[in-house]
Amino acid sequence: MKLNSEQVEQTLTQFEAQVIPDDHPLVAELNELFGDHTFCLDSNGLNVVEQNESAGAGTVVNLANWGDAQWTSLLPHEPEPTKVIVTLDESTDRTAPGR
Repeated sequence: MKLNSEQVEQTLTQFEAQVIPDDHPLVAELNELFGDHTFCLDSNGLNVVEQNESAGAGTVVNLANWGDAQWTSLLPHEPEPTKVIVTLDESTDRTAPGR
């Protein structure tokens, strides 16, 4: 799922990670591999948030683990849902005028 700026802020208060900026050269390749998402890096590797069936919540899904201790390479694998659930305020529609 592609998070809007408010959802990114909400996610990062509940999940310790860094978001890969949309203008980063790697994002185009990640979108080809995994679809259009907001990508996050944490101590486990590459993650996205997938919306849960219940509105207003998402599960952090791990897509790739770090391949070395220096965190310089990622090893993709089948998506693995984690136990991390984030609450997302969906009241802000990113397609609304002015967004």
